[in-house]
Amino acid sequence: MENETQTSADALETPHEEKDKSKKKDSLMGSLFSSTPNPPLVGDLVEGSVIGVTKDAVYVNLPPFGTGIIFGREYLNSRDVIKKINIGDNVAGKVIEIANKDGYIEISLKEARQALLWSEAEIYIKNKTPLELVIADANRGGLILEWQGIQGFLPASQLKTEHYPRVNDGNKDKILEELKKLVGQKISVSIISVLPKEGKMIFSEKDPEQKNKDEIVDKYSLGDEIEGEITGIVDFGIFIKIEEGLEGLVHISEIDWSLVEDPRSLYNLGDKVKVKIIDIKDGKISLSIKALKENPWMSAEKRYKKDNIVQGVVIKFNKHGALASIEEGIAGLVHVSEFGNETALRQKLELGKTYAFKISLFDPKERRMALSFVE
Repeated sequence: MENETQTSADALETPHEEKDKSKKKDSLMGSLFSSTPNPPLVGDLVEGSVIGVTKDAVYVNLPPFGTGIIFGREYLNSRDVIKKINIGDNVAGKVIEIANKDGYIEISLKEARQALLWSEAEIYIKNKTPLELVIADANRGGLILEWQGIQGFLPASQLKTEHYPRVNDGNKDKILEELKKLVGQKISVSIISVLPKEGKMIFSEKDPEQKNKDEIVDKYSLGDEIEGEITGIVDFGIFIKIEEGLEGLVHISEIDWSLVEDPRSLYNLGDKVKVKIIDIKDGKISLSIKALKENPWMSAEKRYKKDNIVQGVVIKFNKHGALASIEEGIAGLVHVSEFGNETALRQKLELGKTYAFKISLFDPKERRMALSFVE
């Protein structure tokens, strides 16, 4: 009966109305396809509204992927927060299991809060945000501080002159005595490095800005090759101290010709590195390490041409497909469209495995290469 009623209603529509309806439908479908995000993966942060709270679980609506659940150990770890949660509240969680035996997406409030704090710390590093923190403790190497429940370390070398322990013979016990005198005091510091996986955070008391910074910057020009000390390492690159009061950033894309996933795997705080100045703008200096190395794409022009069959190692997946390394510093993209979808691509190609590919596009000047999988 319901179907008959619907059919009758459709029959009454004019051709003009049918055309408008068709346009709206196409527009809606296009909007859905363009706006629907990828399904969450383990480790992703998700946000949704609370649709149910019981004595041992919290249920969170995560459209269009389903329902999230906080239970078991995760429920116990966050019970203080859960006490204040009501139905309809928005909460953020970190995915710890995509689909459990009951079909729920398991999420953690505690891990989400930690992840958000680490992200906030990264922003503080970038902006050199000052923080007023109380010195909690001291050891022979420096001071212990706490920020948002995360314990961090302030090396003695990052103390201002007035707080640096003045010990003539370098006796570590005497240094510790001097540092202990600072416990309980509030000082202004900034975060200079974080290691989320290890739960480590490094602070500095040294003033990141100086009044005569412009005068210092004017001493340098594009193309200058200099040596500096690494003072901060973040996901997007490394900070280099050029001289007292002046730092420059080596963006992750300027570290090496090869793909760099984590700058921390290549460098440590205090390392001395040679860099080249590639940009000076608004008192900020951009640096490059790879600019001092030979560009492998230039010599690759002699070895590779379109339609060549080459061997490549799959080194990364992204939303566009898979990245395969042909040699050190030379990589090409295998587009996901070849396989239909990302799942099919990952079934055919595995990280770290070597496969045969055909070069479908090669532009060494633009450092671009497209590859096609050879069965």
